[in-house]
Amino acid sequence: MEKMSYQQMMSLPIGVTVIRILAIPVILLLLFMNGRTFQIITAIVFLLVSLTDTLDGYLARRWKMVTTLGKFLDPLADKLLIVTALIALISARGIPSWMVIVIVGREIAVTGLRGIAISEGIVISPSLIGKYKTAFEMTSISCLILNGPYLGVDFHLVGMILLWVALFLAVLSGFDYFKKFLKTIVV
Repeated sequence: MEKMSYQQMMSLPIGVTVIRILAIPVILLLLFMNGRTFQIITAIVFLLVSLTDTLDGYLARRWKMVTTLGKFLDPLADKLLIVTALIALISARGIPSWMVIVIVGREIAVTGLRGIAISEGIVISPSLIGKYKTAFEMTSISCLILNGPYLGVDFHLVGMILLWVALFLAVLSGFDYFKKFLKTIVV
């Protein structure tokens, strides 16, 4: 196992990832405040925090600061942000709990599967479908946070449509992970 210096642990890419985790309570607090102003602020904060997912990976690769800690924290931060927001949106915006259960169940199953695979020395890389799923989840959550008409667009409706797409991609990518895993163990 590689030793990591303090400088690597406290690198900018990891700092950006940690910001994503630390923003979760702020987003939750803002989400339950009343008024369109808070909806807009919350959506903007969520969207900006979501975009850090791309930034931390870019910085880590560009500066050759990809670390084991970063590989662990980055997907954890994504899952915490998305899962927490989706669970909160059940009561805050009335999204169907069954959709959240399927998406969260997929996250738990894939995380467990990847953990088993790693313990067997198998690396299952994130798929393009999984990356699209994450993008649709983050976009749908942003729209659902807005929860209503702005500039003639019903963001709740748009958010629900995007959440359906995210749900479909979640199931599809979940099956893809299991298929990849089965192919590697049945050689």
